[in-house]
Amino acid sequence: MNLISFKEKDLPVSDLEAIGLASGGQLLLNVDDLKALLSGRRTNLLHLENLQTENISIMALDAKLSLRRNPDGKSDLMIHPIYRKPDTPDYLEENEAQALEKGEVASLLKVTTDNKGNKKEILVEYDPETHEFIVSDTEKIMVPDLVNSEYLTAAQKENYRKGKEVELADQTKFNYSGTDIHGIRSNRLALVASVLIDGGLSYMLYKGLNAAFNKKHDRDAAKESPGYRSAVEDIEDQRPVPAGESVRSDSRKQAGR
Repeated sequence: MNLISFKEKDLPVSDLEAIGLASGGQLLLNVDDLKALLSGRRTNLLHLENLQTENISIMALDAKLSLRRNPDGKSDLMIHPIYRKPDTPDYLEENEAQALEKGEVASLLKVTTDNKGNKKEILVEYDPETHEFIVSDTEKIMVPDLVNSEYLTAAQKENYRKGKEVELADQTKFNYSGTDIHGIRSNRLALVASVLIDGGLSYMLYKGLNAAFNKKHDRDAAKESPGYRSAVEDIEDQRPVPAGESVRSDSRKQAGR
């Protein structure tokens, strides 16, 4: 889960125009890809044409896009093309890398050491579309406090952070995924995740979610659970919002339900 970390005014429109995804200051991205960019995630695989830079001219290229803050605080547009072969990180054993590449496992939890000698826990996934290993720092993964109006336990939060599946009382199952455009996968097509920030709840309404790794959606994937309906009502009490948009609410109202 990611709260929106960029605003539309932060988008490098000139760079998007250079790759045909903006024209005359108007964005030509679809809603899901725009939300992925603004949330600090990668877009779907996009077909780009006539890429022009100072030293390179490319007729066509399939790639994913993301945004990154540079040292000046501005946003840089990152292009992630399809690589011929993945660049395997040093901290992965050969059998571990192969298991990820072959789709035998969804992710691996590893402990690495940074250049200052500090240990950190990372979640490693593999993107079969771009042939890349995607790494998430578990300490930087935004863990929801509630999903479908149900508070997560400390154990559930820890499982989510480690990429493991979390199941709610209403049988909704979900897990974090750094390779997914939504950043979260579920057995349901829709859910509402909420994070407590500065005494208020920030709601994220997800629709069209992908199923868990190597799984299909449940038969009742489109069915709305009572917890989901309750969470949607909380959002509607504030104002209607599109999928993936953040809404703040007074947490005291939620606590008193």
